[in-house]
Amino acid sequence: MTTRFRVEYALKTHRRDQFIEWVKALLAVPFVLYSQPTGVLGDDTNVTKMAEEAHRRYAEIMRDVEMMIDDHISRQKHSHARGQSQDGVGTRPLPPPQHHLPSKLGMLVPTAGPFFTRLPLEAAFKYQDRKRYISSRRYVAPSFNDVRLILNSAQIMAVTGGALRLATFDGDVTLYDDGESLKPSSPLIPRLLDLLRKNIKVGIVTAAGYTTADRYYARLHGLLDAIAAATDLDDAQKQSLVIMGGEANYLFAMDLSSEYRLAPVARSEWLTPEMAAWSAADIAALLDVAESALRDCVRTMRLPAEVVRKERAVGIVPSPASVRIARESLEETVLVVQRILELSSLGTPAGSGRKGGVPFCAFNGGRDVFVDIGDKSWGVTVCQQWFGRGGGAIRGENTLHVGDQFLSAGSNDFKARSVGTTAWIASPAETVELLDELADLMQKKLS
Repeated sequence: MTTRFRVEYALKTHRRDQFIEWVKALLAVPFVLYSQPTGVLGDDTNVTKMAEEAHRRYAEIMRDVEMMIDDHISRQKHSHARGQSQDGVGTRPLPPPQHHLPSKLGMLVPTAGPFFTRLPLEAAFKYQDRKRYISSRRYVAPSFNDVRLILNSAQIMAVTGGALRLATFDGDVTLYDDGESLKPSSPLIPRLLDLLRKNIKVGIVTAAGYTTADRYYARLHGLLDAIAAATDLDDAQKQSLVIMGGEANYLFAMDLSSEYRLAPVARSEWLTPEMAAWSAADIAALLDVAESALRDCVRTMRLPAEVVRKERAVGIVPSPASVRIARESLEETVLVVQRILELSSLGTPAGSGRKGGVPFCAFNGGRDVFVDIGDKSWGVTVCQQWFGRGGGAIRGENTLHVGDQFLSAGSNDFKARSVGTTAWIASPAETVELLDELADLMQKKLS
């Protein structure tokens, strides 16, 4: 029998961001009340009046949500807990425990938070309204993408003015198209160089789990060669980029003397105390269970795929490579494997609150499905600590992670929300726009 849980969670909830959907629903009310759909040409006066009133109401709602977030942050600060090792090294932010008096936002959207900065949503809405003319629309209500971009702008506004010290990026669909590479002609390269020029550290935190530098060089050669050739970057700035592969399993630092511009960093040099506690036996056992679950999915759904087992990951890839597996089949595989690992005593999915076990991330890569040891919250945490050596780890409010997968299940960037601020983009072109917006705001605040 199909349960309500399967219908409402497995098929719907995991495909939505509840906070964005809630804000979108709030904005739908003034759209219904003030929009005046009409087919009459030349009705400029009424359209202008309608747009002005809709703009006012949208701005008021965003200001109200902004104030609710402020209250949420205030309560969060009183109950915020930070994971810390015995010697005080390796501090890693954890989601705040439930306060005995939850915020209004926490009651309305239980999945919201944590927030590392306040969000100037009213100002961000006005900025996006000038670009997208949201208030002038008469037939299309404020959409998911409208709210997503407003949140991105608010977050960019919050981390400018000297607060941003580390920017981390996903690879596929964020820096380059799915399966492609960062070529010398990419418009993102001068923008990433500009971050380094501003003494902002850069980390590329990708699911691609290569163990050798040549594989990452093949994907990122345009950027790596540009850094090596840049005459306006000093040696320290050129060393301010790292690659974290396999979510949180392989760290590569810049090495300009190397043919591939990168050198692997021994795991013992960057593992946090928590990560060092994951035993090799537990990791192997978790991957065994995941592999078995993946094989079951391939068999029961007759997937044109083969299982690939790596040192710290296991997944399925299309076979032959030219075949595309249906998105629904990929998502079903993610949810099945994730559920099996959650029910076992081996795995600890991020945010579960359960102690013990090995953290893992099961995600849909668009063409494949992989289960990695750790997740991007650990990958970003390693970047924070690597660049914070000697002066303390870079904090969440000084970190911005940019990625394309932020849905609650099967999306590997989602986990980064627990350790820093985030921006949700949908293409490399949006990443370009985001970095241009960031550079513009930083310049305005400097002047």
